[in-house]
Amino acid sequence: MVGEAEADLGVEYRPLILDPSDPDDERALAGLRATPHTEFNDLRGLLAAEFGRLNDPPDTGESAADDRWVYYPWRRSVLVLPGPRTFRAIRLDRNRNKLTRAEQDRLSTVTVGVVGQSVGHAIAYTLAQEGVCGGLRLADFDELELSNLNRVPATLFDIAVNKAIVTARRIAELDPYLPVEVRGGGVDAETADDFVDGLGIVVEECDSLDIKLLIREAARRRRLPLIMETSDRGLLDVERFDLEPDRVPFHGLLGDTGAEQLRGLSTRDKAPYVVGLLGARDLSARMAGSLVEVGETLNSWPQLSGDVVLGAASVATAIRRIGLGRPLRSGRTRVDVEQALDALADPDIDTEQYLADPESDDPAGTTIDRILVCAQRAPSGGNVQPWSLHTAPQELRIALEPRYTTAMDVGYRGSAVALGAALYNARVAAAAYDVLGPYEYLEGTEPDSPLTAVLRHGGDTDPALAADYPYALARETNRRLGYGGQIPTGVLAGLAAAAAAEGARMRAVADSPGIRTLAAVLAESDRIRYLTPLLHREMFAEMRWPGEDLSDGIDTRSLELAPDERVALQIGRRADVMAQLHSWSAGAALGDYARDRVRSSSAVVALTFTPDPGAEPGALTGYARAGAAVQRLWIQAQRSGLAVQPMSPVFLFSRSRTELDALSPAYADRLSTLQGRFLEILEVPEQDSVALVLRLSYAAAASVRSRRRPAPGADSRR
Repeated sequence: MVGEAEADLGVEYRPLILDPSDPDDERALAGLRATPHTEFNDLRGLLAAEFGRLNDPPDTGESAADDRWVYYPWRRSVLVLPGPRTFRAIRLDRNRNKLTRAEQDRLSTVTVGVVGQSVGHAIAYTLAQEGVCGGLRLADFDELELSNLNRVPATLFDIAVNKAIVTARRIAELDPYLPVEVRGGGVDAETADDFVDGLGIVVEECDSLDIKLLIREAARRRRLPLIMETSDRGLLDVERFDLEPDRVPFHGLLGDTGAEQLRGLSTRDKAPYVVGLLGARDLSARMAGSLVEVGETLNSWPQLSGDVVLGAASVATAIRRIGLGRPLRSGRTRVDVEQALDALADPDIDTEQYLADPESDDPAGTTIDRILVCAQRAPSGGNVQPWSLHTAPQELRIALEPRYTTAMDVGYRGSAVALGAALYNARVAAAAYDVLGPYEYLEGTEPDSPLTAVLRHGGDTDPALAADYPYALARETNRRLGYGGQIPTGVLAGLAAAAAAEGARMRAVADSPGIRTLAAVLAESDRIRYLTPLLHREMFAEMRWPGEDLSDGIDTRSLELAPDERVALQIGRRADVMAQLHSWSAGAALGDYARDRVRSSSAVVALTFTPDPGAEPGALTGYARAGAAVQRLWIQAQRSGLAVQPMSPVFLFSRSRTELDALSPAYADRLSTLQGRFLEILEVPEQDSVALVLRLSYAAAASVRSRRRPAPGADSRR
């Protein structure tokens, strides 16, 4: 049987794929084993090990019964390989995720025809390498010559072999399962229609001008897209006859010239048509000059291997677009490397240079100035400081400013928490300077603010509040990784008492399994924040980079990023990358920053409160009071030697499915599940609301504190 197969023309380029369970194939294998100088190489063990190392390997549905013995007659060698699906999964794994598995599967349904196997060899092989086609049809009537080896990646052993067979053999040695058909007689007027029949895309790279036109006419009749790359200044032509069946071939550059006028032309006689197609003004100087020398000092126009390889990359990219249904119009473009090299420039360098930060913990000025500065140093989501401070002879008013709200600040609830923290700081400073008076919240009574806190001046003090004054000024967010370690019971009790003093309750998770579970929840929430366009945009709008004004927002130095995390953040800020990850349902690593920090914590605590009986849905006063508890607990934690970092899951201030839908329509179901798990772990009753979540850890001091906008009448350096 093997001898009969070798007599067939197909054996010149097509390997024999043998299944030992088939009696005929088993007899063929027995004959090969008995044939002297036939080499057997079993690659199954190596490839099985490689498959085992794949991340997220697919279920190929194959077993040892699908293994195949592949005989290459021109090499007199047999390779033993796993089945085609397993083989393909391993070979194309490094395509991911420039090409996803689903995209690879879609492209595997496309058959591409390549006419001309000089430039076409590189194109066909690139398509096979990338796995972006399900079959190839190759045509060339010519045999390989030594002068072809300047651009055709063949060898001396291939000289005098048909060029299409050379290409097919090389592809077979890359992927024996990829169907490749060879038309060794090339293409002519009688065979052009037959060649394009059944194809999905046509690539034309032949030298004969009449065949170029005939192939286009045949492609137009079959409504097939056609691509041509010319190896001078990266010229790429796309003709979408599938979308424009009446389109004139060659973009109309040759007018109504017919194939009979182009047939049998000498190289010199072709020159005017070539220049007409390529454009005299657009040719490289060396190509234009070489055309003058054709027939004199040159046999034909020159081509360089690098230009051919570049062209293969351009064609493969165009085929991926067409095969995946992505936009690609008819037309012409250039991928000119020489021109790109002329535009070399120094890259932008992130020098980490920030504006000077003369922050001080000892505010100067009047007592009122000191109270204002302390109030301004309160924490807020994204350090947006969503308030305005107004002083009068007998009172300080802190008004919630709607202009600072974000999508995650559902119903201004997060802003209300921040406002309550600012009022707490003002009370602390007033107590320290013996001017403490009563305070109240005005909700729904001010025309420009949904909530206003009023602190009246008096002559009182409060030793407990006054003792918090230096800590309120020094309070900071510390995002460093923790060292671990258990928080003593007495310290946790002190934190709970601080929250209770302001009418809130602390709910803590301090055991390792619970912390790890919360880390997973918060990491997934961060992933969703990255992948939701509005939330992503608002998140990075809060960040302040080198050279920017640091009076609000999050100073990126305070993120305490390791080098790999800094790189991840630079990629994470790109909306196009996030859109791509969303389309793949991927991006688990986007939660690594939150996951790593929560896992390094000693505890995660949530501050919760029970709304007042009869309070209107969406009432903000309860959140503001809980904000005071947040600040009091935060100060107590730092007094106890703990590092504090607020964690803001996307669902933090959402109280209904409708609100989750508004936050992230694509991930509302997932957010609902995460929120339920979060509340379950922290044992938050259904009637209670969460004001804020803090991770507590033992860690090195923060490297920088975020600054604040100047308070009214206060030193502008604050």
